[in-house]
Amino acid sequence: MRLFALRETGRLGGDVARILGVELEPHEERDFEDGEHKARPLVSVRGEDVYVIQSLAGEAGASPNDKLLKLLFYVATCRENGAARVTAITPYFAYARKERQTKARDPVSTRYVAQLFEAVGTDCLVTLDVHNFAAFQNAFRCRTVHLDAGALFLTALRELAGAEPIVMFSPDGGGVKRAQLLKERCEAAMSNEVGFGFMEKRRSRGVVSGDLFAGEVNGKVVFLVDDMISTGGTMIRAAHACRERGAKEVHAIATHGLFSRGAEALFTDTAIGRVVATDSVGSPSKTTSGHEAKLQILSIAPLIAEAIKRLHVNGSISELAGMER
Repeated sequence: MRLFALRETGRLGGDVARILGVELEPHEERDFEDGEHKARPLVSVRGEDVYVIQSLAGEAGASPNDKLLKLLFYVATCRENGAARVTAITPYFAYARKERQTKARDPVSTRYVAQLFEAVGTDCLVTLDVHNFAAFQNAFRCRTVHLDAGALFLTALRELAGAEPIVMFSPDGGGVKRAQLLKERCEAAMSNEVGFGFMEKRRSRGVVSGDLFAGEVNGKVVFLVDDMISTGGTMIRAAHACRERGAKEVHAIATHGLFSRGAEALFTDTAIGRVVATDSVGSPSKTTSGHEAKLQILSIAPLIAEAIKRLHVNGSISELAGMER
């Protein structure tokens, strides 16, 4: 096995390597004066089972496009130099939100990105809690592994809820299935009464609307569940709706904490108690600085390491993917 982590995801890669009991393999990355980039492994990959970790979330100095191109070139370089198998591990998969046409002449970006991975010879792509699992799975013709981060949140949920009745709540209709799956996990692992609810949300040209509210939240601890938090506006809107209907506490739960510009309001709004996310994006956003008391970050390294371990020996991945056996 050869395990690499590109520069922007080096910390997560190091954590994964320690859990696996291996060293990250050395590689070179160079940025040229005109903005072009070169990367290459500094060890032989011929005949090897290669794993490359690179989260595709944008950050200061590295856009999603930059990170995507670096990863594609690195996968292609490994194949060019004789790797037997190359697995790309993208904890956060960019362009997953544009998986279908919602307006005339819209792009279907998820499918285009999938075609790029296929074109450079990617054998398998591993990711975590994409925006639309069915669309992601259908976009690829190479093997994909979709990991479910739900189990990572159980300890945090227990600590925040105590013995109180809880509600898994989707802040929009598109996330109903995600919240239902986490509800089922909680019912299997916790003794709390677990309810479910969701809100209607429609977005057109940046304007959010929708008034439907389903679920009983009065006197209960509500967990707003989503795949990602960008500006936090959706979470804040749902938190206020739940508070107005008598929720005892409201906390925000999301796998990918992008925390883009404007997310400061998520940490200053008193309607939301705790914000829980994973370290899937690679580097923490400056937006979260000073809000450590309200933000809880969970490590995905054990989940990634276990996936690599099973893939390397062609073991079963269904449990990690949240599938029924």
